[in-house]
Amino acid sequence: MHLEIITPDKKVFEGEVKLIQLPGSKGGFEILKNHAPIISTLEKGVLKIIEKSGEEQHFEVDGGVIENKANKIIVLVEST
Repeated sequence: MHLEIITPDKKVFEGEVKLIQLPGSKGGFEILKNHAPIISTLEKGVLKIIEKSGEEQHFEVDGGVIENKANKIIVLVEST
């Protein structure tokens, strides 16, 4: 899956990932390969990603929006 994490100032992350966990407004959730299309708002919390290489990264966010369609995920966040 291709992931982009973008703030108003810059692109924070771009790359291939196996998994992303997100702090959704109605509860946390994760996206794996071939997940159904989704658009959701995010609360303040931590994004956890596992890159294709197996490396794990965490990003603190103050809220935002996620869109997943055809294994392309775009996360727009207020700040990291």
